Order: sequence, then structure tokens, then C-alpha cells
Amino acid sequence: MRTRILTSLLMVLLPAAATLAQAPGYDTASIPASLKQQADVVKRYERIIFEVTDIDRAHLTVHQVFTVLNHKGSDVLFFREDTDEFNQLGDVEIRVYDAQGRQTARYRKKDLSTVAVGEGLVANGKASYYRVNAPGYPITVEYIFDRKLKGTLTYPTWYIQEPGQNVMQCSFVAKVPKALDLRFKARNISLTPRITEDDKYRQYEWGTDNLAPVQYEEGSISFQYSYPTVSLAPNRFRMDDYEGDMRTWENFGRWYGSLKKGVDLLSPARKAVLAALVKDARDDEEKVRILYRHLQQNFRYVNINLGIGGWKPISAEFTDQNKYGDCKALSNFMQTALEAIGITSYQALVNSQYNFEAVDPAFPCNEFNHVILCVPRPKDSIWLECTSRTIEFGVLGSDSENKNALLITPNGGVLVPTPRSSASSNSWSTNTTIILQEDGSGSTNTLFRGSGAFKEQLDEMVHEKLDDQKKFLVFGLGFKQPDEFLLKSIPDSAAYYRLQTSIEKIPEFTAGSKMFLSPRPYKLRTQTLPKAEGRKEDYYFYMPFIQKDTTRLQLPAGFKQDALPKPRALQCKYGSYTTQYWYDEATNSIYTATMLQLTEMKIPAADYAAVRQFFDEVRQDDAQRIVIRKD
Repeated sequence: MRTRILTSLLMVLLPAAATLAQAPGYDTASIPASLKQQADVVKRYERIIFEVTDIDRAHLTVHQVFTVLNHKGSDVLFFREDTDEFNQLGDVEIRVYDAQGRQTARYRKKDLSTVAVGEGLVANGKASYYRVNAPGYPITVEYIFDRKLKGTLTYPTWYIQEPGQNVMQCSFVAKVPKALDLRFKARNISLTPRITEDDKYRQYEWGTDNLAPVQYEEGSISFQYSYPTVSLAPNRFRMDDYEGDMRTWENFGRWYGSLKKGVDLLSPARKAVLAALVKDARDDEEKVRILYRHLQQNFRYVNINLGIGGWKPISAEFTDQNKYGDCKALSNFMQTALEAIGITSYQALVNSQYNFEAVDPAFPCNEFNHVILCVPRPKDSIWLECTSRTIEFGVLGSDSENKNALLITPNGGVLVPTPRSSASSNSWSTNTTIILQEDGSGSTNTLFRGSGAFKEQLDEMVHEKLDDQKKFLVFGLGFKQPDEFLLKSIPDSAAYYRLQTSIEKIPEFTAGSKMFLSPRPYKLRTQTLPKAEGRKEDYYFYMPFIQKDTTRLQLPAGFKQDALPKPRALQCKYGSYTTQYWYDEATNSIYTATMLQLTEMKIPAADYAAVRQFFDEVRQDDAQRIVIRKD
């Protein structure tokens, strides 16, 4: 603290000279050569001090110095902090240095841009940001700022090292009243804190230096689970004026459940409307379906990260009147609506993202970012994703599947597994007819049927602008560039979509009287998987899936088949692929039938090479050509 005061005094006395002054040790040449290797950014210095002063008050001070070696590390040059009524940004200072360590610019809090966030659901919700301009590389940036916290539900996680980043020197200090204390968990690093204490406080200090680069492997688990971190968690805390205990999941869930009091009410008139909606339902499951459809058709999701603006849900009555809300509000409304018709359900906290690790049962802490709903049943409980207008009933999607969710019951929190992702829940079936003309032009008519993530994607895309639809078809699904197209859902069908296209040139190429054509109007796999050599981390696909395709190529009059690709059958531990071709003389048509299946979304590193080889062979087979000739 004394050093910071002295530094501030010198800056007051010498404001002009500081602009081009040289900062000791900030020249790029002073970075050890070993720490520049395989790095986009070098974290030269970091000291973070987290001080809890009371059960609901804390202060965070951050001092960081980064040298950005190339444009790949430019994300470090973007400063952003979100604030709300519980989280205030204090002083901010940003200093910029050139390769020789000379200070070239300095910015204060007044130089930041500030915008409102949360669409009115977050009290005083703001984002303050600044992007440092980089005329060239290397460039060094220094951040000094602090935050005042009113509420101690979430203690910070210390991200020691991130992808593309080497570390020279860093330390983290946590100071907490002895009566409260804290818990901690180190990941991917062996660090023991130095613990000191006085009559009132206990202090934990971690430090490390000269960390060699950790190569991030594309497609692996999110970096915070594979890079060095130290997570902190409170024992007792207070948030939103509600006090809680986080030493057990049961107590944490009991605290979250207490936030519902007074916000889970609907008027008698609204309850009567809901009862009328389900009066003809055969059973409870159909009642849940009807109310879930009502939610999807009438309510809008506002994307606000869980924890921003507090944790107490917006009241069910407000959500019902305004027809929008974040995950907390929509899940709370759905639970209240179900309760109004006599059906029990529980909100559930989950850390939602397909490549996030499930929360650790042995370390109760707040790593959650999303709220979903569970309707318990003796055998198969019904899980509801309340923020999506397009996802199917009873499906969470791969972001919230395969996790440990904290079920908020009347008796407290219960950690339970969410459903596992399955290939059958993410199916994609296409049936295409291609009418080919003698000049190589033609038209296609494709009937899609999708479930899970595929259906959700198509549901969203049919409502997008034509340019966005075309980008999705060409770059997302691998269709040939159409000259004209029409993508639409089929009336009275929940899962069917039709794509009609006109294409000036359907063959890949022609040679004399022959045309060489792809077996189908789109590519099965547009993605090339990362290299397998030296793979250490498990690979995450977004989801397991089943993809089926049948394509009929109607030949022009006077054309016959010349050569068909050979049928193919491929298999690996986690997938299978079959394709076959045949010619129907009666209709002068060539048929292709294909099935591709991936049974697991998480591939162990030891099996990844075989899976990559499998998909490489699928892509190679997909590149086979049908050859037709004019008689």
C-alpha cells in the first residue's frame, strides 16, 4: 500500500515527464528468451489482493503487467469490467509501453466507455471498457484497478496462466476474518499457500514464477479446467441481504431456496388462466408440455450471466406481465406456473457449457452460471431448459447435459447428475432430389428432419435474413452456393423443413461428354479435426449425433451412369459410417444412402487418433465422385 501511495505522489509531481519515461524492467529485451518461446503474451507481473472485511463486504485490488508479442495476444489489450449494485469499480489506471519500455500513453477511469447492460433487469448494470491501440508489436500494458464488493457469495478464482501465455512473476493474497475463514482448491499446479494470522485476520498467499508455456489443444476442455488455477470459496457469506453457509451443498441450496420467498406468487386470475390451459390434459406430463409450450411461445429470454445483478429472481408476476426474463426469472415463473396447477418442480443450478467440467462434489462453491428446471418423477424426471423458444420438451442440450446440477429442494440443495447426451437426441435426416439438366444446371429439393441441436439450429435459421441463411447453408452445412433458394418450415410439422435451390452448375467439373458430381448437395463433414500427434487432452465434440442422408440424382435425358463409388463401411470405438450407391434404370436415377453416427461427445485423448482417422476417412469418402456420361 505504501508503494502505491508513493507511486501516486510521484505521478502527481511529474505528470508530463511520465509520458515518455522509461519504466524499469519493462523493455521487451529483459524478458528471458525461454519465456518468449511459443508465447503470444508474457504475464510479467501480477499481484492480486482479495480482502474480506465482513461477511458481506470485500475489496479486490489488481496490478498486472502484460507484454503482447503478436496480434494473437491482442485480447489482453481489451479492458472490461462489469458492475452492478453489488459490485463497484474503483480507481482504474492503464499504462502503455513500447518495446524499449518507454511509457507512451496513460488512461484513467474517465477515459473508459460505459454502457448499460441487462435490459433493465440489472440494477445499475454497466460495462466499462477500453481497448488499447497497438501500433505494432511487442507492446506492454499495465493495469491497476480495484473493486468494492457488496456481497460475498463468490470468491475469486486466480487464473495463473491462460492459453498462449507465459508467466514471469505472479502472486495472489487472500485476507479473511478468522471467524469466517475460507476454503481453496488448486488445479493443475502444486501450490501451498503461506499462511499468517493476527488477532483478527488470517492471510493466505500463493506465488509462482517462470512458468513454461502450456500448449492449449484445440477442442479440449475449457482452459480454466486444464490450466493452473486456485479457486476460493467462502464458508459463510451474505448476498442480497440473505446470509448463507457454503460448507455443504445442502446449505448452499437452502440459501438459494430462501431467495424465492415472495417472488413465487401469481394472482388468482392468472392461476385460473393456467388451469384453463391444461384442463383437457390426460396426465401430468401433458400438463407440463402445455405450460412449457406456453412459455416458449409467449416469453422472451434476456441473456444475463447468473450472478450479475444479484441472485434473487425477478418475481413471477413481473415476468408474466412483461413476458421476458433471464434464466432465473423464466425458471422461477415456470416453477410457479406448475405449482399453480399442482405439479412440483425444482430449480437447479448448473455450470452450463458443453466443454465445462462438472462441479466437484467434494468442493462446494459457486461455479454455476445457469438455472434450469426439474420436474421429479419416480423413474425419468423431466428437465426443462426455460430460456429457449426452440429446444424440444424434456431436452436440456449438450451445454447443460453431463453435469452435476444443484437441485433446490425444500430441504436444501441436492447435487444430482443431469441427463447424458445421446446420439439419438441429436438426429439429422435429409432426403434430397436433384433434377439435373443437360447443361449442368439444375434444382434441388431437400427435406430436413432434425432433433435436438440440429432442430434448434434450423428453427432459428428459418427466421433469419436471407443472407444469413445462405451463409449457414454454404459455410455451416457445406451446400453448394445456390443462385436462388428458399428455406422454410413445413406447416403442421414440428420437425420438418424444406430447402429448394436453383444452381447454375451442379457438377464439380466436366470432361468431354462426362459429368463428375458429388454424391449429395452438401458435405457430410465440413470440419477438419485438430492434429492427433502428442494429444494430451480429451477432445470434446459439441454433441453426439446421428446423421442420415438419402439423395436421388435424376439424370437428364440421354445420360447414363458411367461409374459409381464403391460402397463403404467404417467403424471406430465411438462412431460408424456406411454409404452405398445404386442406379435405377426405370427412372434413370442414381441413389446415395449414407449414415454417420458419433456415440460420445467426449473422446479420451488415448482414443483421439483413431477417431480423427475415422473422420478423415469419412471426409475422403465424401469426396468421391459419381460419373455420368451422355450416350
